[in-house]
Amino acid sequence: MAPALAKETLYTVAYIYSLPEGSRAELIDGQIYDMAPPSRMHQRLTGELFAMIREYLHQNNGSCEVDLSPFAVFLNEDDFNYVEPDISVICDPHKLTDKGCLGAPDWIIEVVSPGSRRMDYFTKLFKYRTSGVREYWIVDPDKNRILVYNFDSEDTGDYTFADSVKAGIYEDLYIDFCRIAKQLGLP
Repeated sequence: MAPALAKETLYTVAYIYSLPEGSRAELIDGQIYDMAPPSRMHQRLTGELFAMIREYLHQNNGSCEVDLSPFAVFLNEDDFNYVEPDISVICDPHKLTDKGCLGAPDWIIEVVSPGSRRMDYFTKLFKYRTSGVREYWIVDPDKNRILVYNFDSEDTGDYTFADSVKAGIYEDLYIDFCRIAKQLGLP
């Protein structure tokens, strides 16, 4: 007789909402991933990217909304997937509720921290691609690297903080990472 296998616990969004005040976690396919507090540099870099995108949307009367973490994204509109991307751009207003975004944002940017490297490069890459995100950027200041995945066109770009990077979901939005690096004192 084969030994009994231990059942794997599947968590739901209810668990996320039951966490003590100040605790943060994400939920992917029923698995919990605790989140460490971001560093000051992480927050400054995320803030610069958010400000550039928000300014572009304001100047171009864009119909999309840009949101900054912590912002709830219920990727598959189920109880087993809840993420808080660093930056989310949502172009379908029907996906937005008071709780967050129901379904996949059009564009997600994750700024890599030492504790989030595996999640950002592997787990989230796969999950975002399969849930309908159109474009995903991995911004890694420690590696001086920006990986751009345009899932619509199946293109991938690899850039550095010396480059200006075009957003695939817009015709004329470029993020000048050289300017950001100078502002933040990145090498």
